[in-house]
Amino acid sequence: MKSPKLIIVPIDFSNDSINALEHAIYMANKIDGDVRMINVRKAKTQDIPSYFKDFNLVFGNTVEGYFEIIFEKYKDRVKGRFDYKVRDGKVYQEIINQAKYDDAYMIVMGTHGLSGFEEFWIGSNAYKVVSNAPCPVITIRNGFLRTGLSKIILPIDMSSESRKKVPVVADLALMFDAEIHTIAVRETNAQDIVDKLELYTTQVCEYFTNKKVRCHTESLYGDNITNITIEYAKGVDADLIAIMTEQDEDMYNLWLGAYAQQMVNHSPIPVLSVRAI
Repeated sequence: MKSPKLIIVPIDFSNDSINALEHAIYMANKIDGDVRMINVRKAKTQDIPSYFKDFNLVFGNTVEGYFEIIFEKYKDRVKGRFDYKVRDGKVYQEIINQAKYDDAYMIVMGTHGLSGFEEFWIGSNAYKVVSNAPCPVITIRNGFLRTGLSKIILPIDMSSESRKKVPVVADLALMFDAEIHTIAVRETNAQDIVDKLELYTTQVCEYFTNKKVRCHTESLYGDNITNITIEYAKGVDADLIAIMTEQDEDMYNLWLGAYAQQMVNHSPIPVLSVRAI
């Protein structure tokens, strides 16, 4: 019997990480999966995070105590297994290690966290997880509260890596009955680039159609592909943007370093990051 898909949720007890947990629970219930929370502990006792100010702290102000409060609150909402792990070490490295150990299906995490209670999740930790995780990672900003997944944006550039996320996105679309918008993104109007991108998006959409996934294509031009992708996603009320984060020397791969980090840190819409491992 195949093991259920496991979704790992890094928790630093900020509202942002609890919001990510709620998204993870929704996804796990849709795919008959399990949810495992993880915290990378910095001290045996902790100051009370703002999330718990109105709780009766019967479990005490420890990482385990805070986890017990969250477990009691959410345990009846999770159809599958629901538990937590506490690890010691570097935040991003321990999250990655846990995902490897568990053969995780996905990591779902917030992009902002608490100052003073844990390290900031924005920037270095969130992006280091995205760049090194053995599984896809969905990063979510606290302001995005809805948990549905009906419309996915799939930006395609000139790199071969750009298209390696297609099977992952197809699987998600099938599980959630989502529509995919395959968009050709470019910073040039050179005709050879325009023609090749049109070919790539057509091939990708044919792949989705053969998989019985609804697909729409669009071509976007601008001086910052992160911004034009986000604006398009906002315009069609998308629930997810899918990007690749594989590092290579291909000059045509726009989703490297700065652009990918911009998307993870600043997109108001959740971002699915997939590495070509």
